[in-house]
Amino acid sequence: MPVDWIWGLVGGLLIGLGGAVYLLANGRIMGASGIIGGLVDRSGLSTWKERAAFLIGVFVLPIPLYPLYREVDTHITSNIAVIVVAGLLVGIGTRIANGCTSGHGVCGISRLSLRGIVATVFYIMAGGIAVIIFRHMLGWV
Repeated sequence: MPVDWIWGLVGGLLIGLGGAVYLLANGRIMGASGIIGGLVDRSGLSTWKERAAFLIGVFVLPIPLYPLYREVDTHITSNIAVIVVAGLLVGIGTRIANGCTSGHGVCGISRLSLRGIVATVFYIMAGGIAVIIFRHMLGWV
C-alpha cells in the first residue's frame, strides 16, 4: 500500500513548523525567495547570518532523513530545456507575486492574509495552465 501521502503530510508539517518558528523568533515571514533574494541583491546583508542559517538548514536537514526515505520518484523530466524553462517561469512568477509558496501559501494563508490567499490561488492556476500547455499541448514530458 503506497504511503506517499504521509511524506507529503510530514513535509507540510515541517514547513509549517519552520514558518511558525521563523515568525516567532524573528518577527518576519518565512519566504524562501525573500531570504535568498536578500542575499543575492545584498538588501538583506544586515540579517545575513539568519538567512545563511536558514539556507544551510534547508540543505543539511535532508541528510539525516536520507536513510528513512531513499527512493523518491519526483516524476521530473530528463529534458533539460523543460527544466530550464520551468525554473525561469518560477523565478519570474516569484518576482511578479513578490513572494513564493512559503511566504504566500504557507505563511500568508495561515495568517489569513488576503494578499497571500490571492497570490496562492493565482500561482496554483498558473501551474495548472503550465501543465496543460507544456505537457498536454506541446508534449514536453
